[in-house]
Amino acid sequence: MPAPATVADVIVVGGGSAGCVVAARLSENPYCTVVLVEAGPPAPAPGPVGTLPVGPGSELVWSYSAELEPGIPATLARGRVLGGSGAVNGGYFVRGTAADFERWPASWSYRAVLPYFRRLETDPVGERRWHGDDGPMPVTRTPAADLHPVSRAFVAAATSAGFGYQADLNEPDAVGVGPVPRNAASGLRVSTADAYLGAGPARPNLRVHTGTTARRLLFAGTRVVGVEVEEQGRGWALHADRVVVCCGAVATPHLLMHSGIGPAQELSELGLDVLVDRQGVGRGFTDHPEVTVGYRRRPLPHRSTTPLLEAVLEAELDTGPVELRPYTATFGEAIPGVSDPLGRLGVALMRPDSRGEVVLRSADPSAAPLVRYRYLRTAADRAGLRAGLDLAERLLRSDEFAGLLDPPEPGAAAAAMRAGVGTSMHLSGSCRMGSGAHPGDVVDERCRVLGVQGLWLADTSVMPELTSRGPHATAVMIAERVAGFIEM
Repeated sequence: MPAPATVADVIVVGGGSAGCVVAARLSENPYCTVVLVEAGPPAPAPGPVGTLPVGPGSELVWSYSAELEPGIPATLARGRVLGGSGAVNGGYFVRGTAADFERWPASWSYRAVLPYFRRLETDPVGERRWHGDDGPMPVTRTPAADLHPVSRAFVAAATSAGFGYQADLNEPDAVGVGPVPRNAASGLRVSTADAYLGAGPARPNLRVHTGTTARRLLFAGTRVVGVEVEEQGRGWALHADRVVVCCGAVATPHLLMHSGIGPAQELSELGLDVLVDRQGVGRGFTDHPEVTVGYRRRPLPHRSTTPLLEAVLEAELDTGPVELRPYTATFGEAIPGVSDPLGRLGVALMRPDSRGEVVLRSADPSAAPLVRYRYLRTAADRAGLRAGLDLAERLLRSDEFAGLLDPPEPGAAAAAMRAGVGTSMHLSGSCRMGSGAHPGDVVDERCRVLGVQGLWLADTSVMPELTSRGPHATAVMIAERVAGFIEM
């Protein structure tokens, strides 16, 4: 491999939901040269939010082997395209709540992060003190009059059951049932590649390399000096004094460990050199376990521009917070290559106790890691999910759904629980933020990797606690803030 050549002031590794933001914000300074490295292809044209191109064989996703519970295998799909998972998902763009950020370091309080949430968006709904008017990401919701019949029945059933209606689920402490804020416009998802990088001429100080995979980070002592990359089987080195890793909560710890940053014993057993012993790399992540209640419904037309999820219920039950998700289409209609004819109401546990790990299986950096979730390991998690499923069964059997679907049989909640848990694919916290005093801390409160110089992380891997909402909007906020931490 040739010696590293200086190519930029900053290399951003991973052009997903966070990496596009970091690269765009840093390159606003015309004196800062930025290289963005993305393994996937260029961003496709914005796709409809009612179709998710993440099914078997999709060329737009990474597929990771996962174990949800012992003996329950699964496949975890993450976006492999410029724009990342935000370019292939259903457009859910709900912020973490103020209470969520109370569980983060004080410098990441809701008051501290609110300016960045406002900066990233254009959202005409709700009180102006909570929302931005001229940010890159459009945030939209389905008007009540345009809701899909399933969504309309669900909102009516939830309000009849005593849950309040919440028009703006992105308010600081929003609970209740209401329309889902989406990173979408005119029925098409808008990824950060679309919103921040755009389709116009690139800035002369920003170069984007797609189809280029980062294999390991390069160091001189404990200072990062570049990135080893591969394109079409050819490897070379890129050099910069600052590197920001934005590969997501699976690929970021994978890259760190192959670069010698991680649990020393695990790295040594695989024959990898240890640069910094950081026990928290790949350890202690969380995700939202989800179980769905399936039902037969009368035939309804499926339009690709109808969001798969238009409304949700954020419910604070005695057992903890759950989110109920009435999907407007069958998964067979929404995901190419999937065969599933049932309507489904998803129930997700939003503050689980269970923790998982991302584990290397080989010293070869091209070998994907194993993702072990260890879902539902505590009695509290099992009780919380079961309470949410009981609520879902009651709502589906309510008068508001009469004529739209065949009511589930009594005991449907228990049957769904026995059928096995799924995942929301909201994996977060695999390289957690902290002061450095805890052995599981990986980055400091400015998201600098502890024990090395010139290296930042900016994606959901740094989240010290999983938000009780999906993490996409919070990931974009993190990227906005980390870009501001990098002094040029």
